This record gives sequence, C-alpha cells and structure tokens, in this order.
Amino acid sequence: MLESLQWVGTLCTSDGALRGGLFLGLFVAGAAGSVVHCGPMCGAFVLGQVSERMARLPPDRLCEWQRTRNGLLLPYHLGRLTTYAGLGAVGAAMFGQLPWFNALSAALLAVAALIFLNHALGRLMPMRDPMRLSVGKVIGRLTRRIGRGSFGGEYLFGVALGFLPCGFLYAALAAAVASGRPAMGAAAMLMFGLGTAPVLMVIGIAGQAAWRRWNRAVTAAAPVLMVLNAGLLLLLAWQRLMA
Repeated sequence: MLESLQWVGTLCTSDGALRGGLFLGLFVAGAAGSVVHCGPMCGAFVLGQVSERMARLPPDRLCEWQRTRNGLLLPYHLGRLTTYAGLGAVGAAMFGQLPWFNALSAALLAVAALIFLNHALGRLMPMRDPMRLSVGKVIGRLTRRIGRGSFGGEYLFGVALGFLPCGFLYAALAAAVASGRPAMGAAAMLMFGLGTAPVLMVIGIAGQAAWRRWNRAVTAAAPVLMVLNAGLLLLLAWQRLMA
C-alpha cells in the first residue's frame, strides 16, 4: 500500500508529470497525425507489402483471413518501432548528461509543440520535403536489396523505413529526447510508434479506397487533438523550465 502511494506521489512531481504527459502526448500525436499524414505518406509502402504477400499465396488459400493476417504487417511495424525506440534512447543519452539539460529539455518540448501546432494549423497537408525526398531515394535504393519474403526481411524493411524523414517524427523525437533518460526516451518513441500503427494496419487490411472513406470521417478531429497535444507539451516545457 505504501509503495502504491509513493508511486502515485511521483506523478505529482515535475519528473512524473513529464513521464505521464510525454507518453500520453506522443501516443495521441501518433494516432491523430497518422490519420491525415502517415496514411497518405506511408500507405503506399504498406499496400505494396500486402500485395507482395498476397501474390505469394496459392489461389486456394486466398480468403479474408489471409487478407487480415497479411495486412497487419507485424514484422514491418516491429521494425519501425525498433528504429523509433533506438532513436529515442540514443538522443536522450546524448543530451541527458548536459549540465544545462533542464533548459534544453524545455526548449525541445517547446519545439515539438510548435511543430505539432504547425501541422494542425496547416491541417496536416503533405508537403514536398526536399530532405525527405533525397533521403527517401537513398533508403529506397538500400531497401531494394532486402528480401521481403520472410519475417526477417520485412523486419529489416521496417527498420530502414523508420529512418525516413518526417516532420511528425522530428517532433516526437525532440519531445522524447527532452526526457534525458535513454529508457524513457525509447519508451516515449514506442508510444508514438504504437499510435501510428492502427491506421497503417487499417490501410493494409481494408485497402486504400476503404481507408479514404474512413479517413474523411475522422480527419476533422485530428487537428483539434494536435492543438491539445501541443498545449500539453508546452505545459510540460514550462514545468521543466521551472524545475
């Protein structure tokens, strides 16, 4: 009982608030942003993998269950999550020991909030990002050499695509690095990645046309969630600066 009360008490501290708010904020950001950003940007990668999987099946095994099972693309998503967690851990380890880290973490949280807010106010419309295009070409050349007919191949494909430049990824990474702790940075990026997974799984299972019909029903709520999330991160930045 005493241990439980002590755990609840940590949630009221600056560090506890940062941990809880960061995990919740990045999960919500991933879920909201994936509806109108990750879906259009990464849907082609998902549908291409599902098509390859289904093409390898013999005709007598084609059914809805196989479509659902293959559409989940679990190895691919596991690979993405591995990259995100690694980036969060490395970033937090690099900056967490700096003597002026509190001020830096507040700045990182504020930057993340402003990026999310910018996407929300722009209604998250995809833009041609020169860096994304150039890095995407390099990753595309590398991933052509990865055989995607096995769990390992699809996992490596997900690991590689996890490095694809993305404004949402930059914002989430900035917020995760603000934790200053490798384990917490990794966990925060895992929450962000888990938030993006459901929409991409829906695309893989239902296909692009069905996803577009579903997407129109929820797109209006995404910018609102992003604005609220930006407000939460700004609050965490203020608390961190005052700690």
